[in-house]
Amino acid sequence: MQSLDNLSQNVHLLLDRYAALQQENEALREDVERQRQELIRTHSELLQIQQQNRRLATANALTATETSEEATKRINALIAQVDRAIAVLKK
Repeated sequence: MQSLDNLSQNVHLLLDRYAALQQENEALREDVERQRQELIRTHSELLQIQQQNRRLATANALTATETSEEATKRINALIAQVDRAIAVLKK
């Protein structure tokens, strides 16, 4: 009879441990999902920063040795070239 009681206690202990492991597993899954979302957000921010860095590098290259007025003239000239290219493509 005592062995049956021991077996019953062991079964209850195993069921309790199983339930605890299921809860831990669910918590870990939620943590993984949170970290995945954070990684996606961080990656998106990184891409935006890289794009901004490229824009700033381009702007700095255009204006590195020019005054503000010279840079404006150069940018306007580039815009005019783009406008002419678009006009040619429309024909």
